[in-house]
Amino acid sequence: MTHTVTLEGESRLGKRQRLAKPELLAPAGSLEKLKFAVHYGADAVYIGGQQYGLRSNADNFSFEEMREGVEFAAKYGAKVFVATNIYAHQEDLAGVADYLRELEKAGIAAIIAADPAIVEVAMKAAPKLEVHLSTQQSTMNWQAVEFWKEEGLPRVVLARETTMDEIREMKNRVEIELEVFIHGAMCSSVSGRCVLSNHFTDRDSNRGGCCQSCRWKYDLHADEQSVSEAGQNLFTMGSKDLCMIQHVPDLIDAGVDSFKIEGRMKSIHYVASVVNAYRQAIDAYMEDPEHYELRQEWVDEIGKAANRPLNTGFFYTVPGAEEHIYEAEEKPAPYDFAAIVTDYDEATGIATVQQRSPFRPGMEVEFIGPGGRQFKQQVGEMTDEEGNALTVARHPLQRIRLAVAQPVQPLDLMRKRIG
Repeated sequence: MTHTVTLEGESRLGKRQRLAKPELLAPAGSLEKLKFAVHYGADAVYIGGQQYGLRSNADNFSFEEMREGVEFAAKYGAKVFVATNIYAHQEDLAGVADYLRELEKAGIAAIIAADPAIVEVAMKAAPKLEVHLSTQQSTMNWQAVEFWKEEGLPRVVLARETTMDEIREMKNRVEIELEVFIHGAMCSSVSGRCVLSNHFTDRDSNRGGCCQSCRWKYDLHADEQSVSEAGQNLFTMGSKDLCMIQHVPDLIDAGVDSFKIEGRMKSIHYVASVVNAYRQAIDAYMEDPEHYELRQEWVDEIGKAANRPLNTGFFYTVPGAEEHIYEAEEKPAPYDFAAIVTDYDEATGIATVQQRSPFRPGMEVEFIGPGGRQFKQQVGEMTDEEGNALTVARHPLQRIRLAVAQPVQPLDLMRKRIG
């Protein structure tokens, strides 16, 4: 059954100043997340349809939801891409042409594809769709980039293992758009080459079934003796998350055309916070490169989203043993997503918020909005929509009224301090 998401205040949202380059590309695992990603500054979003994508557990989009997402994004001059990045078996290819034609009719700007069969079908069946080469192809050299350009592709999404020097060489040698992951989860395997999930669970990573086996807990054996049984903890082998907020100038100077954030399974709060930080950093550098300075609040904003420990991936050096996570890490984010602002009364200073996790009077909260708007306050008296006093907002999606210290806008977020 098709589910349509409607957010209050949409009619008051719309145009903003956008930069042509570089593009800030955000994940959107649902229609609601798409709207927040665009509202908080994404120039484009990538989503999954109900077929041919690698995130089978995300709230993938129906064609009706795609059309609504495209219409919403167009208010901001933003685009919508669809991941069709499986490696197809023969039975997967039935219906691909019809599916791609429907994407074209829905107004999708581009697909992200890995399998040459899907690339070729798209070019013939849906010529208005751009085809961007997926990171699943593990493209790491300029000769491969040139090959895909000659095949007619306008953009290549590079492997996560590509270095900054390699990116510079690609841009110097090949006139093509390069899209690069700049934030989010990293895979322990080479991009597009994981078979652990297939081996352990018969779930094919390259057909959307990754079981994330790198984050399981493992026992270590040496000389047929279990080290864990000798008192050591079980361990994982997941990579630390990627974060390039401190290196935006390097990425722009290297010629990266699209800054890609990973995370179609992440929360609204995560997507909004991360997009918000990178939007400000990119805009500040493009406006005045000579006087650009990294602002601590951008770094802090990244830290308030749910992250594993962070590093710079392969951009500057090959990650070593210290760049993996072997034990349960402490929760680095001191905030949890609490509510979405749906309305604000300027005369009374009362905001209406939609609850997303429990909060109560006396709790410290922080309101955030696009462009770096934010302020902290304590929750005071609050009521439900009928005016009944509340001692706690405990019901999911309940609408709560409370006084705010500064003006807020629809789609602003409220997060609560924890710990």
